[in-house]
Amino acid sequence: MANEKAIDLKQKIRNIPDFPQKGIVFRDITPLVRDSEAFRYAVDRMVAHYEGKKIDAILGAEARGFIFGAAMAYKMGVGFIPVRKPGKLPYKTCQVSYELEYGESKLEMHLDAVARGDRILIVDDLVATGGTAKAKAELVEKQGGEVVGFCFLIELEYLSPRKLLDGYEVFSLIKYESE
Repeated sequence: MANEKAIDLKQKIRNIPDFPQKGIVFRDITPLVRDSEAFRYAVDRMVAHYEGKKIDAILGAEARGFIFGAAMAYKMGVGFIPVRKPGKLPYKTCQVSYELEYGESKLEMHLDAVARGDRILIVDDLVATGGTAKAKAELVEKQGGEVVGFCFLIELEYLSPRKLLDGYEVFSLIKYESE
């Protein structure tokens, strides 16, 4: 990793205006994950940030949180906890509701995914307002787990997600200061 050349990851993100609705610029990560060097570089940087920290498992929500969360869990030698929309997990679940800009949504996790005292790192591809991330933390904490921090590939700083995530450690590789 020390001899590896730096990659400008922001150049690997495709910006799609007016998706999913007018006025939104969608940050498409598919070119980055398609590029094996860029994908490896991003995962390695994210993992390196947590070197030496005790982490029992990584939690990621469908769908794009699965990509980075599972890759990091594999590289770090820890388990992976999937979080999904209601009705998608086959075992007993716990659920949390959270506010979106345009309504409300819910997330579920298996009841036995987090044990009391487990140290969980929450990983996702992007943080916007922080609402979904905060909901994932609530799932972990409801089961008695401890959130070690949040790790994001992309942070939309102009939406101030850290306000909602105040009190948690937040790390992101790519930051957008404006739309």
